[in-house]
Amino acid sequence: MIPARLDERHILPLAMFFGSFSWSFVYISLPFHIHRISTWDAAATLTWTGWIMGITPLATVVTAPVWGRWAERGNPKTLYTVVQVTQGLAFLGTAAARTLIELFLCRIVLGVTGAASTFAFVSAGRSDDPRDVRRQVAAIQSGMTIGQVVGPLVGAIAAARLGFRASFVVGAAILFGCGALVQWGVPDAAGDRASTAGAPRPDWRDVLGVAGIVLGGSTQIFFLTSILPQVLVDLGVAEDRTLEVGGLVIFGSAVAAALGSVLASRLAELVPERRLIPALLVLSSLFVAALAPVRSVWVYGALRFLQVLCVAPVFPLAVARIAQSAGGVAIGVVNSARIGAAFIGPVLATTLLAWAAPGALYAALALIGVACVPLARAARAKSVYPARGYK
Repeated sequence: MIPARLDERHILPLAMFFGSFSWSFVYISLPFHIHRISTWDAAATLTWTGWIMGITPLATVVTAPVWGRWAERGNPKTLYTVVQVTQGLAFLGTAAARTLIELFLCRIVLGVTGAASTFAFVSAGRSDDPRDVRRQVAAIQSGMTIGQVVGPLVGAIAAARLGFRASFVVGAAILFGCGALVQWGVPDAAGDRASTAGAPRPDWRDVLGVAGIVLGGSTQIFFLTSILPQVLVDLGVAEDRTLEVGGLVIFGSAVAAALGSVLASRLAELVPERRLIPALLVLSSLFVAALAPVRSVWVYGALRFLQVLCVAPVFPLAVARIAQSAGGVAIGVVNSARIGAAFIGPVLATTLLAWAAPGALYAALALIGVACVPLARAARAKSVYPARGYK
């Protein structure tokens, strides 16, 4: 029997690490698998790729309020387990799919079943000690980030060695294990219905501004994976090496995202947040635009690393503006913007790349980042990380 004290301090972060690892493990090879089984022409296949990869987060955004309401009123541990098992079955369906339509339907099921992280955060948030809540949320986020760093590289190698379908089966087995770990390792909480009587009332102008910043910044992060097969070939990578090289590029991006998230609070101590977030958005947009003329995969990877390093701190910094003054509903809206970007990024990238030159895609992404700058400067909420020397 696992001691009760391990329930949220160790088991949930560990489960979220393996769950995030599994998704990243499968996600990296999915666009290559789509190109392998497609019977359509190149332009149509690229469009299918964007929708197959983007439909999951879109479905998650649409169904998130229902799952959030169930998590508030029910047992988040049981819901977490059900979601992990259902998503594992959808991974098995992905392995069995023989057509792009079947893949598309499996990805819809993955999105409809919701985001497991919602239930993990709800479970962690039921502690009576606010400091313990912050520690648990930070631990869960760290577990997810590490899984996103390790998963793409391991997934690319596994897909290259075992095959796409076998790697999807491995991903499903990991999700089944996550569900079992939480179901039998985390005890049920006593008296776990949270009262909503004293819930804070968010300032929706600030919330929507932050959601816009998160949507634009996250779109600059999520666009790349869906177009990697074509991008790498254009950069001169041999077709039989695109999967492994793509894994390295995504691994580098994930490392940059992890470093950027870790540096966020430190940067906010040194620079006023109202200046910091616009500067990061502009820098990220410049690096995105600089990808257009590149003809070397290693230069491309280096610029992508710098771009993600700049944009990654935007999410925690923006969310920190409303975290203490807004309630869970507002945080859910902002998180939905992040998930929605995982739909917009692939669809925008594949659509533009199918019908226009790569420069048009990078220019559009850069403009999205610049368009978020007025939102960042207009925010009225007080930063939770006051910069040194400023009031």
